[in-house]
Amino acid sequence: METVIALVAAAVLIALGMRLIHRLNAQHDARIAAHHFSDPFPVISRPHGYRRHRPPPEQAPDHGQSDPRP
Repeated sequence: METVIALVAAAVLIALGMRLIHRLNAQHDARIAAHHFSDPFPVISRPHGYRRHRPPPEQAPDHGQSDPRP
């Protein structure tokens, strides 16, 4: 009889844990949906047409690697 009670108690605890995790995931999903991560902050937005200038691949620094071609 004690074994049955222990198994029922374990099943109830597992069910409660699953419900808690489900509710926390739903709450997290709602928080993510409320935020627009793709919108830049107005303070750090760049003017229209501004682009970071990177050197073309042929002008990129070598970083100490030797050229394998003879």
